[in-house]
Amino acid sequence: MNQNNSFLSSLWPHKIRFWPALAISATFAMILFVTLGNIGSSAANSPILREFEVGKVAERDFIADKSISYVDDEATQLRKKAQEHLVPAVFRYSTDATRDALAMFGRFKSMVRSLFTNRVSADAFRLGIQAEYPGMFPQQVLETLYRSPSRERFLEYAESVLKILLEEGIFATGKLNLDLYNPDQVEVIRKGAIRTERERIPINRMVTLITAKERIAEIASSGSYPSSFTSIAPYILTPFVVENVFFSQEDTNLRLEETRARLEPVIRQIERGERIIKKGSIVSKDDLARIKALNQGKDRQNPIYIMGLVGMLLFSFGLLLFMTSPAMVGRKLEAKEIYFLTILGGLYGISAIVLSRMIGIEYLSLAVFVPTALFVMLPAVITGGRTATAIAISMPVIAFALGAYDEQAFLFALAAGITGVFSMRAAERRIDLIKAGLFVAAMQALFSLVLLLFDQSPLSVFPMVIFWSAFNGLICGMLVLAFLPLLEQWLNATTTFRLMELADLNSPVLKRLLTVAPGTYSHSVTVANLAESACRDIGANALLARVGAYYHDIGKMDQPDYFIENQAAYNKHDELAPRLSATIIRSHVKLGIEKARALGLPQAVIDIISEHHGNSVIAWFYNEALKREDQVKADDFSYPGNPPRSKESAVVMLADTVEAAMRTLKKPTITKIEKFVHELIIGKFEQGQLDQSELTFKDLELIKSAFVRVLAGHYHSRIEYPKISREVPFEQG
Repeated sequence: MNQNNSFLSSLWPHKIRFWPALAISATFAMILFVTLGNIGSSAANSPILREFEVGKVAERDFIADKSISYVDDEATQLRKKAQEHLVPAVFRYSTDATRDALAMFGRFKSMVRSLFTNRVSADAFRLGIQAEYPGMFPQQVLETLYRSPSRERFLEYAESVLKILLEEGIFATGKLNLDLYNPDQVEVIRKGAIRTERERIPINRMVTLITAKERIAEIASSGSYPSSFTSIAPYILTPFVVENVFFSQEDTNLRLEETRARLEPVIRQIERGERIIKKGSIVSKDDLARIKALNQGKDRQNPIYIMGLVGMLLFSFGLLLFMTSPAMVGRKLEAKEIYFLTILGGLYGISAIVLSRMIGIEYLSLAVFVPTALFVMLPAVITGGRTATAIAISMPVIAFALGAYDEQAFLFALAAGITGVFSMRAAERRIDLIKAGLFVAAMQALFSLVLLLFDQSPLSVFPMVIFWSAFNGLICGMLVLAFLPLLEQWLNATTTFRLMELADLNSPVLKRLLTVAPGTYSHSVTVANLAESACRDIGANALLARVGAYYHDIGKMDQPDYFIENQAAYNKHDELAPRLSATIIRSHVKLGIEKARALGLPQAVIDIISEHHGNSVIAWFYNEALKREDQVKADDFSYPGNPPRSKESAVVMLADTVEAAMRTLKKPTITKIEKFVHELIIGKFEQGQLDQSELTFKDLELIKSAFVRVLAGHYHSRIEYPKISREVPFEQG
């Protein structure tokens, strides 16, 4: 029996095979291509958006089918521009420019004082100043300064006014367009030795080189200066006025970024049941924006969204691979099964995407039109319930990740898939598929009713939604019935329905077996009864075991007389050498495999045929050869197959061994049969024939009990039952 492998080593695919991997990659690429191809045109191609156009008369009311909050992009942009327009232009005060201006005036003051000290004439004073500062001072101003009794103090007055002016700041506006910023004020940053100060200044108080003269006059007039100084102050100081407040684009941009960061988008609220558009009204731009918000909800052209979409798609496919791994489904999927599941997943994703662009009916979930149950019921029949459960969970996740499903559609699809798996549990006949479809229809109708109640939908939409939900389930059952035979042939699948057909004892091959090898036929039927009973007890596939037992010896049909169950008094092996006899006996396995493939039997049945003897030694002929020859290799007398690799195959091997050996048991009783069966099973175990199967010791005990029960019933007339105390429970077969 197999040792338990680690969980990680059992994950599919343990060793990636080329073609399955290529199929998965191609399907992934196809879904991605279809999805990305629909992103750009999804909004434009929406039936609702094609129905309502700006400026046209609405032909029907449009009612919101859900409550949402959405960002009004246009209003947000307007708010953004308004907030940005309130950001003041930011200037920086330059202490260096101020210091240079005061130093320049200081040099002028020193020169004037020097001229006064030397008692030069008025003409010499004027000529001296003009020589140093040509054209800067009017002649009349220089004469007034020279003749004023307070001319020494005039220089102190002028310096104090200049300091006040420069402290306020002379703004360098240049070609700056202040209309782009706050129209009322600017901001000035003054960086001191200890701290940095920010000051808001009204624009009408900004002083520039053009308005500096007026500001000087205002400062001089507002102070306690003599009128003679006030009249000449603007003319004396103007030459020394320089720009010392400069526009800072960097600080202004920082202010803009801070404003944008604090800006909250304009959120609009739409309540469920709210009338967005009234029939007969003109569709406005705002109406269309609200419809888009209800219809889309995401900016699907955003590169960030596309990156997230690809990531979600990768995650979904990873989930699908994990859910269909041996760790989850209990076995390794065959290549054809991988192709089948990959194609199903691809078709489901593409159909969900395409339908999401075509269908836009109020209160009617997209999942009602997607045959989710069909995509689950098919693998439930072909690959088993575990795999179907994995698909039922994975496919709605893929559709939700692609943006095709909303929350309601996802829940509906998930419920439909799980219902589809459950409906196929007891399906053994073709008519059961129709019953399964009716069951799915009823459950989907019930679940859609629950969703409608939960969403507080209008009562008027209940009949339509429930009808389409039920119709979807019924159609799924019919389509499964239509597609299943084709898929069974393509995949050569071991489905319940296929096995039921193969279990018909009136099939041509079994009727021929009955005709040419009646002993083998009888043996096979008994083995089938033993194997089916044992598999049912251990939870294995009892129907597969029965069919495998029916066909396990079809290789004996070509030479039936060489097998003891078909012989009467004459044994052909008496005339043959042990080696030749062993070769003939062994050949029935190879011939059986060839016949099974020619008949198109499922691979699981072929495996039982090839493994029902494992690689055990044909003991009787091997012992005969040992008596006649000196050197005998056990391999020459061994069957060519592999030890059983499944529970069903191992059970058929044990049933075959027990049934054949029972023919040698004299006067069978319950005790003898139980001991005999136990020894045969332990013998196979000790020979290593069960090492690759999944049978446990508990399973072996259950198999033994099942065999004893069936054999006791078979040999009932010849068994003498012992007396059993009341304390010991006993079940008669």
